[in-house]
Amino acid sequence: MEKQEILTLVTDWVNASQDKMGALDEIRKALHELSPNRAQPVDYIRWVPVEMVEPNDYNPNSVARKEMGLLYNSIWQDGYTQPVVTIWDESRGKYIIVDGFHRYFVCKNNADVRERNHGLLPIVVIEKSINERMASTVRHNRARGRHSVDGMSQLVFDLLDNGWKDEDICNQLGLEAEELLKLKHITGFSKLFENTEYKQAWESRTQVLAKKKWMDEHPGEEI
Repeated sequence: MEKQEILTLVTDWVNASQDKMGALDEIRKALHELSPNRAQPVDYIRWVPVEMVEPNDYNPNSVARKEMGLLYNSIWQDGYTQPVVTIWDESRGKYIIVDGFHRYFVCKNNADVRERNHGLLPIVVIEKSINERMASTVRHNRARGRHSVDGMSQLVFDLLDNGWKDEDICNQLGLEAEELLKLKHITGFSKLFENTEYKQAWESRTQVLAKKKWMDEHPGEEI
């Protein structure tokens, strides 16, 4: 079949559809399934209603008002050149942002951008656990050289409390051991744990409980 014949068939099918954007998305999805690069999230960019997208509650990135103004101007002048990275949360029925909150914010809070996009936001979807999502968010931020220290220290707390070890965090977030130690202590997390002897290497609640369980099962032995 010639290229023009394919284009004619596709055009007729899309024009006959009541939901043109939905029809186009089905085409993109079908092409993605055939693509040799289908393992790459960017191979399948989908446009979804901005109301279907929500921010996460752990992003340590922050942008000043001036930079937000520049981002709005960039999106208005050049359009969206990068999709928002998300995961699908079945329980909430929403796409949750992993990276791109400020690109989402511009669309959601600027009627001119939203109207030009027909109320839609470009996204890609990845499949990650909560710790992997947090790590992915930090990797995106650090690659751009932006993350808040307070946000990072809270995120490190959450990762440790969710079961990651120090080496996991260093490897996944690109941190040096000294950086991690500073983040552990920056907000005095050690004070949260009562009846726990303070040590230089701060421990999460999960780590403390695991150690206590081991000591109860192995009385008199050293870890």
